[in-house]
Amino acid sequence: MRVKTCCRPFPLYVLLMLVFLFSAVDLFSCTSVVVSGKYTANGRPLLWKNRDTKTLNNKLVYFDFGKYSFVGMVNSNDSLNKSVWMGMNSAGFAIINTASYNLNLADTGIKQTGHEGWLMKAALASCGSLEDFEHFLDTMARPTRMTTNLGVIDAHGGAAYYELGFFGYTKLDANDPKVAPMGYIVQTNYSFAGGKGIGAGYIRYATADAQFRQAMVRNEMSAQYILQQGSRCLKHSLTGVDLSVPDNGDPATQKMVWFEDFIPRKSSASAVVIEGVKPGESPALTTMWTVMGFPLTSVAIPVWVTPHGKLPSLLTYNDKLKDSPMCHMALTLKDRCYPVKWGSSAKKYIDIHALVNRDGTGFVQIIRPLENRIFAMTGEKMQQWREKGIKEKEVTEYWDQLEGMIREMYSKDLGVSLKDEG
Repeated sequence: MRVKTCCRPFPLYVLLMLVFLFSAVDLFSCTSVVVSGKYTANGRPLLWKNRDTKTLNNKLVYFDFGKYSFVGMVNSNDSLNKSVWMGMNSAGFAIINTASYNLNLADTGIKQTGHEGWLMKAALASCGSLEDFEHFLDTMARPTRMTTNLGVIDAHGGAAYYELGFFGYTKLDANDPKVAPMGYIVQTNYSFAGGKGIGAGYIRYATADAQFRQAMVRNEMSAQYILQQGSRCLKHSLTGVDLSVPDNGDPATQKMVWFEDFIPRKSSASAVVIEGVKPGESPALTTMWTVMGFPLTSVAIPVWVTPHGKLPSLLTYNDKLKDSPMCHMALTLKDRCYPVKWGSSAKKYIDIHALVNRDGTGFVQIIRPLENRIFAMTGEKMQQWREKGIKEKEVTEYWDQLEGMIREMYSKDLGVSLKDEG
């Protein structure tokens, strides 16, 4: 663990961040994990964020203006693409964040900006490693006016969190057994270096920690496990409730249940797991498993940074929809999960039969087999690309194949099509 508080003149690449001074603020709660490649099932580091925000419509955007090209998650209504809320670049460097609510409690006279989105965008454009990122943080002007937990992995085996406050940061290294004895660190909406018992996300932290501890014991820690057992986890660590177990009720009848402090929530807008590479492997193989839209009604799509900036059309902005198509489909299904529309507490109740039921016709149950197939197919592709090199033409052809499968399943089995996309 290391604390940095230095302040030096900052270089040109940090000045780039000032361009985004008035970018959107993302102050809602998120759940995340960083995992050392020394402990994962395939030896590659992992970085996860389940994003919670008021802005539920998301898109993927390709950027090519700095030292590195990169792909980032952006709010669909951010027409200038000012802020990036998670992403990866061509060097295999990846970054996510969670808001922290227990840092700098004594510095009440300093206004907090919450501009983590432009920080991550600038970092992706200029950083190729954890060392680059630490220099990036060291040379930021103080006070930073931000309190956030920044998760980072790189193509050299680096995996760490940086708890950033107004005047410095604390590094939590997932490769250090004294810091992460089981090789992973969970972060929600408080910092370990901050005030005790203050902040948010303690229940979600306990839920995620229990899930990932089991994965480590069984040597099952993978991108697929994190998305299916983390982003879609229906267990509640405080109450002991497990909504993933179907009840005996009639699936055709709504069953409303209290749905607060689970990892997925009504404010969950997207999720990613970024799977890094082993030292010596091509950074181009860094994979961002992207769940666009409400995680309980969306499906994971693998993304890579391509030389010419191509991305899956399901994940990019559509002018007619004013959103990405995948996000649009996921939000259409989400609306069916929340049939109660009146009252301030309506958002706290969900129809669990829409997600999981005894007949296996819940959205989570229908989506899972397709997603399992996508993970299996992608595993085979990745093995070929590790042996022969990844080619953009093969990547785009594969995305077209996946898009056909996803559209067919959502239309045929879930009754959602994109008639309005043009």
